[in-house]
Amino acid sequence: MDVPFELHIALRYLLAKRKQAFISVISLISALGVTVGVMATIIALALMTGLQQELRDRILGSMAHVYVFKQTGITDARAEVDRMLKLPHVVGAAPAMTGMGLASVATRSAALQIKGIDPALEPTVTDLARSIKSGSVAGLARRTPDDRDGILLGKDLAATLGVGLGDSISILTPEGTLSPMGMMPVPRRLRVAGTFSLGLYEFDSSYGFVSLDTARRLLGPDTTEFVQLRLDDIFLAPAIARDIPRLLGPDYVANDWSDQNKPLFSALALEKMAVSLAIGLIVMVAALNIVASLILLVMEKNRDIAILKTMGAGARSVTIIFMLQGVIIGVVGTLAGAIGGVGLSRILDRYQLIRVPVDVYQVTHLPFTVLVRDFTFVVVAAVLICFFATIYPSRQAAKLDPAQALRYE
Repeated sequence: MDVPFELHIALRYLLAKRKQAFISVISLISALGVTVGVMATIIALALMTGLQQELRDRILGSMAHVYVFKQTGITDARAEVDRMLKLPHVVGAAPAMTGMGLASVATRSAALQIKGIDPALEPTVTDLARSIKSGSVAGLARRTPDDRDGILLGKDLAATLGVGLGDSISILTPEGTLSPMGMMPVPRRLRVAGTFSLGLYEFDSSYGFVSLDTARRLLGPDTTEFVQLRLDDIFLAPAIARDIPRLLGPDYVANDWSDQNKPLFSALALEKMAVSLAIGLIVMVAALNIVASLILLVMEKNRDIAILKTMGAGARSVTIIFMLQGVIIGVVGTLAGAIGGVGLSRILDRYQLIRVPVDVYQVTHLPFTVLVRDFTFVVVAAVLICFFATIYPSRQAAKLDPAQALRYE
């Protein structure tokens, strides 16, 4: 196969031996610099993307996509659910209410976020049913007339209280009974109907699920607080939430999962951008190494360049020779870095090698996810940066005057 002479000469310069070995070492270091830069950038992007997706999936498993409130109160929850199920893109709807309480067992106590749910409808809007570790959602209902109401506890909350399936706990809420001293909080005994793990420490360590009837007895209001909606496309949630007043009436207001978690995802997006820019500078440093190595090569090859020109090689051919050399360094370094970055990201993710405190980061390990978009962007950007780094030294080589270069040879 015929190889263009520009490529042939560029490869010979890259693989120089003996007296020119120093140039080859510099070229190797330049390629390694590109490799490290590309690998670090891909791993950083994979980390931030993986963390965003993991948190989003866990949040959407724990929360509904859209929350609908009615200013005058929801008195007929079943009618509202049936009405909202007819909205476009809505695949699930369930009523709910929330409040705060204090759970205690013997000498142990913990703050509790109480959520009243419809046991039959809640699995259509959250992953609660799939997250049960012991017991069941159906266990929230009384088994006999003399039985206590049930409560589902997060696994970390249950561990804090030291309780398990079938145990009894005391719940104290601000809603109490009227006495000569005024409204007095009265503890109510509930039966632990099971434990769950939704994957978010915030839920697993502080949430308790009870039936709507039980929640009304604990928290007081006779009306349902809101209706939860699940959509067939999570990214339509903001648009659906904005359309709720128009579709249902001015008494209705809504917010969506992205609204409720906006600070978290904005911070993650900003951090992803900052980390990418910071680590991307490594590629810029590697590009400067390519510039330095090509300038040294031009100085070393003054005589060869002059001879090529006297033999008929034009300035364009000389420019192409040195551009090819820089591009080859960039492509080899980029490919090695891309393969290394993807491979290391998959190993770190599959074997969960980087463990983190779950109460701080909401996850037990750092997940890594390489998106095709991010991978393509890094590879193309690295090659382009390496290409632009070749322009100056290549043009300097093309401007070399053969007569001046050969005068003292």
